[in-house]
Amino acid sequence: MAHPHRLAAVLALILLASPAAMRAAEAACAGEKFPAGRAYAACEDLPSLGAALHYTYDASKSSLSVAFVAAPAGAGGWVAWGLNPTGEGMAGTQALVALKGGSSSSAPAVKTYNITGYVALGGASTPIAFPATDLAADEGSGGKIRLYGKLQLHKGMKSVNQVWQVGSSVTGGAPDKHAFGPANLASKAKLVLAGSKAATATSPASEPAPAPVAGGPAPSSGSDSGASSSVAPTAGKNAATTAAAVSAPALAVAALVGFLAIV
Repeated sequence: MAHPHRLAAVLALILLASPAAMRAAEAACAGEKFPAGRAYAACEDLPSLGAALHYTYDASKSSLSVAFVAAPAGAGGWVAWGLNPTGEGMAGTQALVALKGGSSSSAPAVKTYNITGYVALGGASTPIAFPATDLAADEGSGGKIRLYGKLQLHKGMKSVNQVWQVGSSVTGGAPDKHAFGPANLASKAKLVLAGSKAATATSPASEPAPAPVAGGPAPSSGSDSGASSSVAPTAGKNAATTAAAVSAPALAVAALVGFLAIV
């Protein structure tokens, strides 16, 4: 007769592999509810700081609509997300920043910054290489800030490094320095645009990239803008989620076979 503990273990594996369990595991970013009129084709749970990116990429217009969701490090803090076409780190990032600061009842202010180095940012926006429109922010559940924007990317761009960050305070309308813990230092990944589920149209043939806005870095050419990151989540669902959807049923079957072999 089978040992009751072995039987319980096998049943647990089968339950974990069930469609309901897999849907719950992949629903973190997909469960975000946005105001009417805001919808996105794909989302990614980013690998650090509990952040997520929702986005739609229109390849025919080279435009990227985003909603970045993260909790600031303090009640009066800030969150930031941006693209770095020249490298992996903060220097070179063309950033959108939502700053809480001020009154607790007011919506976060949104500013743009061309981050040229590790120096303090001012209270005024600076032009970025990707013209930004539809900038706004609101507060979601759990103290999170949702940062919205639409970026005009360079034509032919297939992937680009993304960088994000959170801070605890704002002074004079400018974000104060963030922490430098492991999660802060790991807040970077590659955003794949070409062939992603977030694309709403087929990309046109590659053309020379337009000159950047004053204050932004020179655009990179080629099919892959910026240096590669060791973390590369896929559009819509994380690669790990997709792998789990394939391997979980196989794991349950293997466990069941093992169980039958020892009874």
